[in-house]
Amino acid sequence: MNKFSRTVLPWIGLLLAAVVAPLLAQEPTYAERLGYPKGARVAILHVDDAGMSHDSNLGAIRAVTEGVANSMSVMMPCSWVPELVDFLHQHPEVDAGLHLTLTSEWEHYRWGPLVGRSQAPGLVDAQGCLWRTVEAVVQHATADEVEAEIRAQLARARAMGFEPTHLDSHMGTVLATPEFIERYLEVGIENGIPLMVPGGHNTALEKQYRDDEIRRLERLGEWHGQDLPTPPQLLRAPELGSIAWAGGLPVLDDLHNTSYGWTLPQGVEPTDDRLRELKVERYSQALRELSPGVTMIIMHATDPQPGFAAISGSGPTRKGDLLAMVDPRLRKVIEEEGIILATWRELMQRRKRVGG
Repeated sequence: MNKFSRTVLPWIGLLLAAVVAPLLAQEPTYAERLGYPKGARVAILHVDDAGMSHDSNLGAIRAVTEGVANSMSVMMPCSWVPELVDFLHQHPEVDAGLHLTLTSEWEHYRWGPLVGRSQAPGLVDAQGCLWRTVEAVVQHATADEVEAEIRAQLARARAMGFEPTHLDSHMGTVLATPEFIERYLEVGIENGIPLMVPGGHNTALEKQYRDDEIRRLERLGEWHGQDLPTPPQLLRAPELGSIAWAGGLPVLDDLHNTSYGWTLPQGVEPTDDRLRELKVERYSQALRELSPGVTMIIMHATDPQPGFAAISGSGPTRKGDLLAMVDPRLRKVIEEEGIILATWRELMQRRKRVGG
């Protein structure tokens, strides 16, 4: 039995019975439990991949200082982290967490684990870098290695004078297996750091899973309008949310993570005007369709310089995110819809106040 099972699970069971179960029966959103009005739509506009490159830093910084984005997370194994952390030292009000990084997906620009190959051989490929895919991490890495790397990334942040407001996951790797999730929860609860755990109704996330599965079946010629099973990730979501809440952390009601795939049709030149119009339209629609509760809306706002194409071909969709965040029309939609913008720091402050 590991540390989490010995020290956390026993009292979680008691808290679930005494506190969380009655709340679930009444089905308030986590936003309501945090003190927001009934029916409130609360959004975190969150920039992933800060620290990955100079271009990523430029985009994340502009999105939160000039635009409506209000949170970001940092990839600690990457080489441009010092630049981003220097910005955070100068702007301590910025909401910034750790984008826990267990993969290194690009072809030529890559990074390895902070714990080193000898301490976590299952985390690295033949090049000594983190695996390129989530599936490879699941196949080769142990939960002990994953936990060690999570803790190393947190330790590096703290050594640099950067205390993260939350933890989330690059490519969703820490949420890929029950064993990885357990260690992720352990670190967050032990350190009192909020976690990206969509434990509520998950309306947008369920739609994403369904749309992705339909596209997969269409490619295989196997989509005939049949009923689709609920993914295991969503079946476990209420349980994970309850554990995080019982551990004293705020919990998301929903997660919106589709903007990376909002791209122009093939063959259409990705001019700034076209990217801006596409992304403003899609983000506006997403905001108008938000369900009550706390929703984390993920983006990858980047200001691609000429060399970014050597890293990734994703520059256009990332630039579109930045262009949308700084466009005044998006702020107007937020105001018209009465959407409340919140940060992870604020959610944790509210969680402490409500107690229980």
